Amino acid sequence: MCFRRLVIGGVFLIATAAGADPLGPLAPAAQRLKIPDTALSVLVQAIDSPAPLLSVNAKVPRNPASTIKLLTTFVALDLLGPTYSWPTEIYTLGSIKDGVLTGDLLLRGQGDPFLVVEQMWKMLGELRARGLREITGDLIIDDTYFAPVAANPGEFDGEAYRLYNVLPNALLVNFKAVTFIFTPGADARSVDIRIDPALPNLIVENHLRLVPGHCRGVLTSFQMSVPDPVAEDRVVFSGDYQASCGEQALPRTLLQPADYTFGLFKLLWAQWGGVLNGGVRRGSAPLDAPPFYRWESPPLAEVVRPLNKWSNNVMANAFLYAIGGSTFKPPLTPAQGVAVVQRYLVERKIPTQGLVLENGSGLSRNTRISAYTLSEVLRYAYGSRYMPEYLASLSIVGVDGTTRKHFPRAPETGWMHLKTGHINGVAAIAGYVRAKSGRMYSVAFLANHPRMNFWSGNVLSDALLRWVYQH
Repeated sequence: MCFRRLVIGGVFLIATAAGADPLGPLAPAAQRLKIPDTALSVLVQAIDSPAPLLSVNAKVPRNPASTIKLLTTFVALDLLGPTYSWPTEIYTLGSIKDGVLTGDLLLRGQGDPFLVVEQMWKMLGELRARGLREITGDLIIDDTYFAPVAANPGEFDGEAYRLYNVLPNALLVNFKAVTFIFTPGADARSVDIRIDPALPNLIVENHLRLVPGHCRGVLTSFQMSVPDPVAEDRVVFSGDYQASCGEQALPRTLLQPADYTFGLFKLLWAQWGGVLNGGVRRGSAPLDAPPFYRWESPPLAEVVRPLNKWSNNVMANAFLYAIGGSTFKPPLTPAQGVAVVQRYLVERKIPTQGLVLENGSGLSRNTRISAYTLSEVLRYAYGSRYMPEYLASLSIVGVDGTTRKHFPRAPETGWMHLKTGHINGVAAIAGYVRAKSGRMYSVAFLANHPRMNFWSGNVLSDALLRWVYQH
C-alpha cells in the first residue's frame, strides 16, 4: 500500500493515497472494532527527525493508564540519579548486653519501594551479624516520613484486597502481599490452605468443601471475606472447591502496614535465630540519636526495572514520593511529587498543556496526558545521560515484562522497548521501536473509549507497532 504525507492544520498525518484516512495504519482495525478516530491519539516520530511520521489527535489530553509511569520513572531517574537508594533506619531503644536488647526496636521507613521478603531477610541478617539476638520489648513502626493517606484502597474499582490497590506507606514491606495456596486434602473431603509468607498474626478460617466436578477457577465457586476490614487480621474462605482444580494460588494484600511488617519481622527474625518478645505499635524515631543500623535499598537503576517491566503501581507511587523528597521535607505527599514533576517539565520546555497527575502509577480516572507530551518525554529521555538505564527498564517486546506475549517468535521480537497501560475503557502503549531500516522511533498511542479493553487495545497497538517496524 502506498502512503503519502498530509499536513492538516500544521499536523502531519499519514494517509493512503486512495482514502486519505487520518488513522493511516490503524484504520482497518479501528473500523472493525468500531472505534472512532476521535477516541485515539497517536504520535510516531523518528528520534533523528524534527517531523512526525504519524500524528493523530496528538495534542488531545487522554487517560494514559500505566504509560504515565514513563514520566514518573524518567523524572525520578534523571533527578535522583541511578545510584539513589532508599534507607530504612533501625534504632535500639534500650541497652544491649550479651545480644539481648532490654527495650524496643524501632524501624523507620523512608519509602523503600522494594523492601520485599528477600531484602528484609538480608536486613535482619545484618542485625544478627551485629550481635543482636533477643528483643525484650516491642517492635515500633515509624512511618511518618509520608503524610497519612486517607483514601480507601478499594476506591478505584472496589477490589480493596488486590495487590495493585495497595496504598502508599513509608514502611511498606513486601507490598503487604500474601499468597493463599489451595490444595485438595488427603482425606478427599477437605481443602488445605497455606499462606506465603506464613505470617504468624494472620488468622485463616477454612470452611471450604472439596467437591467433584469441573474446575471453575479461583473465587468462582468459593468466597473470601474479611470480617474486620480495619484490622484485616482474619480472613474467611467458604464455599465449594472442585477437586479437579488441584493446587491453585490466590495473591491478595491483607493486614495493616504495621501489622504486616510485625508478622514478617517475627517470621524472618526467627529464621535467623532471633527472639522478639513484645508486640507492635507505631511511634517516632529519636531525633538526637544515630540509628543502630541503616539499611539501603538496591539502587534506583535496579529498582526501576521490575517497576516498568511489570508495571508495579505501588513502586511507581513510591517513586513519586521520592521525587517530592528531592525538594520538600517530610512528611511527604503525592502533591509535592506532582509539583516537582511539573516544574521539571517546564524547565526543560517539555509541553504540559492538559497534563493532570493524580499519582505516579496511572491507576486513576483523572490523570491526563497528550500523546504529544508523552512523545516529547520519550524523545528528551532518549538524549539524556541516563538513557541506557531508562531504556533497559522497559519491557522488551516478545521477550519479557508486560509485552512478552506481543510478537513472540516474530521479526519484531526484541526490537521494541515499551510500556503498556490498561484499565477499563483505556488502552495505551508507548516507548521505542527500532525499525527494520535501523532508525529508532518514539511511539505514543492512547485510546479512550467504552469499547476499549485489553484485547481490543492490543489489536490496535499491535497494528501500529507492526507498521512502525516496517519503516
